[in-house]
Amino acid sequence: MAQKGVELDADRFSCPICLEVLEVPVALPCGHSYCMKCIKDVWNKKRKKKVSSCPECRQTFTPRPALVKNNMLADLVEQLKTTGLQADPDHLACPGPEDVACDVCSGRKLKAVRSCLVCLASYCDRHLQPHYDAAPLRRHKLVEPSTMLQVRVCSRHDEVMKVFCCTDQQCVCVLCTMDDHKDHETVWIQAARAEKQKELEADRQQLQQRIKDQEEDLKVLQQEVEAIDAAADKQVESSKKMFAELIRLIQRRSSDVEQQVRSQQKTEASRVRELQEKLEQEITELRRKDSELEQLSRTEDHNQFLQSYVSRSALGGSPHSASITAGPHRYFEDVAAAVLELRDRLQDALSEKWTNISQVGSDVHVLTMTFQSEPQTRADFLSYSCELTLDPDTAYRTLLLSQNHRAAMVEYEQESYTSNPQRFTHYRQVLSKERLTGCCYWEVKWAGVGLCVAVTYKNIRRAGNSLECAFGFNDKSWVLQYDMEGCRFTPTSYTFYHNKVKTSVSGPESHRLGVYLDHRAGTLCFYDVSQTMTLLHRVRTTFTQPLYAGFRFCYCDGGDIEFVEPEGTDTAPARS
Repeated sequence: MAQKGVELDADRFSCPICLEVLEVPVALPCGHSYCMKCIKDVWNKKRKKKVSSCPECRQTFTPRPALVKNNMLADLVEQLKTTGLQADPDHLACPGPEDVACDVCSGRKLKAVRSCLVCLASYCDRHLQPHYDAAPLRRHKLVEPSTMLQVRVCSRHDEVMKVFCCTDQQCVCVLCTMDDHKDHETVWIQAARAEKQKELEADRQQLQQRIKDQEEDLKVLQQEVEAIDAAADKQVESSKKMFAELIRLIQRRSSDVEQQVRSQQKTEASRVRELQEKLEQEITELRRKDSELEQLSRTEDHNQFLQSYVSRSALGGSPHSASITAGPHRYFEDVAAAVLELRDRLQDALSEKWTNISQVGSDVHVLTMTFQSEPQTRADFLSYSCELTLDPDTAYRTLLLSQNHRAAMVEYEQESYTSNPQRFTHYRQVLSKERLTGCCYWEVKWAGVGLCVAVTYKNIRRAGNSLECAFGFNDKSWVLQYDMEGCRFTPTSYTFYHNKVKTSVSGPESHRLGVYLDHRAGTLCFYDVSQTMTLLHRVRTTFTQPLYAGFRFCYCDGGDIEFVEPEGTDTAPARS
């Protein structure tokens, strides 16, 4: 009898404390479920209070209830980890033009959900089950459904190709190494993949650096156009006022100057826009190549990866190599000086000075300009210091804010907050009142563990227990979490989260953190500022909306955290 699929949702099987899939699940008398270790850790920290309570509903238990593994829930969690969403309609459908058919189905074939690199076959949900049940089959390598399985087989010896010939740059089987490739340099295919993967990553880094450099140049050109337009507009208005004072005799010259400035403005702006278009075309092409390389890097089949990598075209150099810079914008200032002198000398100087106006008006060109780089000293950081406060309308109901709204801590009793659609209803989180754009720097001081410092867009979800509401578990927020050394969540003191992706961050134990944001450049940096400024983690991305600072507490008694005034020194930040 075919096994009936059960629809499983990872969010429904997440521990409210660690936000991970339940590990050894236990159910409390109130009905809420947690990882056994998580709830024990919470209760052990409250040992002095001689009371055990549910972190979700706050129901208290006396004496502390015995924690026993919930076998039914554990089986469901194991099924989620092993087979994922088994009731996905797409898995039960007939394969479409882009899909792979099951090799075992007879009659009407179903859509394959995985391919086996050992069996060289693709399987639907039902026929894949033996690979999960039978011990010998569980060692097989399963990948996304692929029609390229036969490329793993040597056409000459009908053997799986497990060796890579470095001499001929191709995949071969073991028998090939005994005849045609006998004296060639060969390595196992896994080792070759690892080496080529490093080369691919180096190529991607080179592409990304070129994209970054050209995007910076594009910004320079855009600013240049804006500066030309602004300078031209300013001078046109000034020229109109000065020529008005010359009454009717030179009124007609005002129109001539305006036409000349506008013409030169159009010419110079056109030159800059041409450079813009070229750079945009190059960036588009580089992004396309980067996307191809990224897709190739995710290929699970080593043979397909190596053959595609070897046959791809070389990266090639960038036709755009010169860096575009600009200096002080002083367009048309000589025009202004000439017009002023013309006004003073009136008609007798008109014919003589008109030639000067024409000459200086044509001497407009793209000057050099440099972008402001990331701050290098603490004094540089402090120049962007901003004062932030917490918004009580967003605070979770058990968060207590200080009178000046600069600090927050977790209280056992709920605060008397009014109902507000901006309030977080499930996670212990709070946002700042001030929105962050441009360059900003602020510092926080914390005491406790499981504390998070975040930046987020304002439109992050607030209501419900979905992970979409939690800082770091969606594409709208970036968060650095602090835990004591040896905490089970991470082997280091810090963890960075964005869009459910977890990154371990090494750093010294610290109780004071500095955050630097360059919204326009897409840079977000976290610094340990306990003694000297030590870079913990840097993010480079593109921010599409204004950001807000935020705090999150992972535990019911997770200590306190506050915005503090930076202490000024001239110490240069250390680079990690």
